[in-house]
Amino acid sequence: MRRSLLVFLLLVAACGPADKPYTPRNMPTNAAKAVQAPHTQTIKINDDLRVLVEWPAQTDPLMKVLSGYYVGSWKAVVSDDDGYLSRVEDPAAREAYDWVKGFTDGRRSVKGTARLYSLRVAAVMGDGAQINACVDESGLRLVAKDTGEVVARQPSWTRAPYLQAVVAHRGDDGVWRVKGFRHSAEGCSR
Repeated sequence: MRRSLLVFLLLVAACGPADKPYTPRNMPTNAAKAVQAPHTQTIKINDDLRVLVEWPAQTDPLMKVLSGYYVGSWKAVVSDDDGYLSRVEDPAAREAYDWVKGFTDGRRSVKGTARLYSLRVAAVMGDGAQINACVDESGLRLVAKDTGEVVARQPSWTRAPYLQAVVAHRGDDGVWRVKGFRHSAEGCSR
């Protein structure tokens, strides 16, 4: 009887609430950096277009140089908003402008969901940096801008993820802007 009572008490104690993790009493609250978990942010550009950004556990503010430009460029395609141009400088500014103009001149738009994942800062040297991300646009469809009808022949970028790297430059005003683009068909399989 005594033995079964002891076993019963041990089982009840084991099923109780978990102990709180140890926290030093005198540690200032801003001294301990909170551990971040990977998470996905959904950015709604309009009713028909979204970008999902899969942020890693450890994020770097430089990652927003790439994600901010990416979202801004799609916003330009669907709503003629040229705010994305404040995120680029020459020679990338010309390439970015021509890319958006290709959609608007062809009276094309997109709908669906794009995904950015595997974001990382590959290098930082002085006022320069390279930020990489995998881009999956297989959830996007090219559409006619005036009717919203899906275009019969979809472009190759809607088929497979690709690696996009941006070379960024910190200007005299302290703002990081995209200065160059690099793309690769390799390195982003899921």
